[in-house]
Amino acid sequence: MTVTVRLPPLDVRRWVNSPPLTPDALAGRVVLVDIWEYTCINWIRTAPYVRAWHRDYADRGLTVIGLHAPEFEFGKHAENIDRGIRDHQLSYPIALDDDFTVWSALENIAWPARYLFDADGKRVARWIGEGEYDRTEAVLRQLLVDRDPDVELPSVTPEVATFAATEQPSYAGVTEETYLGVDRRLPGAFELTGDWRDSGDYVELVSGAGELALPFDAGEVNLVVEPGSSGRAALRVLLDGRPVADRGGADVDADGVVRVDRPGMVRLVAGAARGDHLLTLVAEEPGCRAYVFTFGP
Repeated sequence: MTVTVRLPPLDVRRWVNSPPLTPDALAGRVVLVDIWEYTCINWIRTAPYVRAWHRDYADRGLTVIGLHAPEFEFGKHAENIDRGIRDHQLSYPIALDDDFTVWSALENIAWPARYLFDADGKRVARWIGEGEYDRTEAVLRQLLVDRDPDVELPSVTPEVATFAATEQPSYAGVTEETYLGVDRRLPGAFELTGDWRDSGDYVELVSGAGELALPFDAGEVNLVVEPGSSGRAALRVLLDGRPVADRGGADVDADGVVRVDRPGMVRLVAGAARGDHLLTLVAEEPGCRAYVFTFGP
């Protein structure tokens, strides 16, 4: 017997860009629930597609809801998430699911995730992780036609059309997400030099200067980082023992330094040749908290 899964109550702490929404208020609308986290690189890569669906289909019967579930404690603070919403240019309704209430009701397991509900509130499909944007849009468009056979749909969004026509990079052999806090740390994944304090979610430089060395195989390296009580942090980025230079990510300045003034994700390395590398971060002053490295091909 097939069990019908319906849009659950949206009982969250706070809404942004919208008054509180309920399943009853959304009746007759196709609903896409996008589960996100503002520091998650996997979600950041999906964001252009979600924004495009809101842009092109909101006035044709689609409601996009961005359900933010914070991976780290700082993601519960209003000033951080509100800035993340602005930075990522999210204009659709945002529900802040700090207690993972809706996450649990959906039986979700990871960031990012997309849940698509028809105009009757019945769940039609879900996607965990990146990719399949062309499939998502195809199902979304069909649900809009089912809702209103006379609806005039635009062409497939340019973002999804480009995705469908582009050969997608392989993640085979790319270093996996590397957590630094003791709760999820893998022994031997990285090495610290200096006076660092261990916490469940992060490592924090307590005094003086310090280094964090990470072996990896990837073309792209990112870090979720917080400046700590000082309100600022500067990390010098070395690749294989030398200044990162033209392999620096978007957040690395011309001097090979990334400057952090708020909790978030910073891009450290981009366009590195695949193979074994060593990333070294040099912090010159205490307070920096490093949470997790993420990678791309």
